[in-house]
Amino acid sequence: MTTLADPASIPAVDHGKLLSTPFIRCLVRLIRAQDSYGSWDGKCDAELLAKFIVKEEQRRAIPIIGDPDPDALWRLDVYYAAVGLSIEARSDLLVSRTMEISAEGFGRVVFTTKRLVVLSKTLRGVHRFGFDSLRKCEKTGTKLVKDAVAAIEAYPDVARA
Repeated sequence: MTTLADPASIPAVDHGKLLSTPFIRCLVRLIRAQDSYGSWDGKCDAELLAKFIVKEEQRRAIPIIGDPDPDALWRLDVYYAAVGLSIEARSDLLVSRTMEISAEGFGRVVFTTKRLVVLSKTLRGVHRFGFDSLRKCEKTGTKLVKDAVAAIEAYPDVARA
């Protein structure tokens, strides 16, 4: 198992506006919701989000062959759950998420409304899931949400059927 980014290594600029963006707030809420024993109560949001920062050199150290690490699978699950909740918040529609991952770390995540696929993304290298920075994490999540909402807006009748 590799060591993930130290919370102190997250640049101070990320602590201000970045932690208050809708996607990051949603991600933090989901992380805190999974803390059933209160062990993360004393941690700041940046400390919780540090788990999603996996620098390039750390990624290279993670073997690509073998079962994905449970921590990587947890990060992947929470991240795409936040994407789904953010899509719901922006579109006022319920969104279903289906995620299939093989033992080799490849798969797909699909978000749908009742009749419309609003986002479909191939997952590769799940073993190495993470972002170079918190800014990249937020930017990627926000773009996924924006693309899904754009699909809903392009086909509103199908999405709401």
